[in-house]
Amino acid sequence: MIYQSEQLTIERLDGDIAELNFNLKGESVNKFDNATVTSLTAALDALEAETGIRGLLVTSAKPVFIVGADITEFTSLFGASKEDIKPFTGANNQNFNRIASLPYPSAVAINGFAMGGGLECCLACDFRVMSSAARVGLPETKLGILPGWGGTVRLPRIIGVDEAVMWMATGAEKRAGDALKAGAVDAVAEPEQLRDVTLATLQRAIDGNLEYAQRRARKHGPLPLNDTEAMMAFFTIKSMVAGQAGKNYPAPVKVVDVIEQARGMSLDEALDVEADGFAELATTPVATALVGVFLSDQLLAKKAKGWEKKASKKIERAAVLGAGIMG
Repeated sequence: MIYQSEQLTIERLDGDIAELNFNLKGESVNKFDNATVTSLTAALDALEAETGIRGLLVTSAKPVFIVGADITEFTSLFGASKEDIKPFTGANNQNFNRIASLPYPSAVAINGFAMGGGLECCLACDFRVMSSAARVGLPETKLGILPGWGGTVRLPRIIGVDEAVMWMATGAEKRAGDALKAGAVDAVAEPEQLRDVTLATLQRAIDGNLEYAQRRARKHGPLPLNDTEAMMAFFTIKSMVAGQAGKNYPAPVKVVDVIEQARGMSLDEALDVEADGFAELATTPVATALVGVFLSDQLLAKKAKGWEKKASKKIERAAVLGAGIMG
């Protein structure tokens, strides 16, 4: 065992492959809470000190990959200044940058859901293999914010600006077939074959039969758009997104602004622009309200499951009763 904690492990498999396995103890899903982010930093320290490794496999021990950041921890940022919020993204961005810059290829097996920071972790890997039953997405705009761990930087450089903006502006979940067609993942496998297909993909890269250096260069460099192309593309996209989002929801348009501002920048410069955009949105009343709605929905769903278990009869129908104004 190379590293072990309550959040994740890194284990050397037979031969020269290391496996980073997320398995948050005491939780039904994996998420990037503060403890997991800190643990990942320590795990990467141990991995980089290990000799003889030629490839990294990234997996989850749970039915889902990673659902994203721990929103309950994020609420503590509300009311803080932009300068105080901006460092929130720093530690995990450094983690993902380290994964993306390992001196050997990486491949991730995406099962269940990889949402928000979970997908951003996958985007940092060289190769992505997705279960046919899985879903991926960057839903941060539904919370009034934008992806803060490299989503606005890596996704446009992988699948193109237009497609990436639609993913982030709508916050929609994407099925495996859609993700493959867009180029966000490299292969789709049946759930029972996911691990084997991902390992085979990684082995091909280790053997030199799959190129990954150019993939990294594309993610770390500027967008392949000249000034004229960029002006036309971003004007059209911004107009469309603004029309769909409406004036009361600034996050989708901010996604476009951030991508446009960082289009000619290196990875580190672009991540700094993203962090500024994230912090700016996180100070808005819209983000406070939408995160509050999300957490209330989660609490209600949890209570509803408890009520259902206590019911003497199977619940087949539900009704909503109200009087006066119902928003």
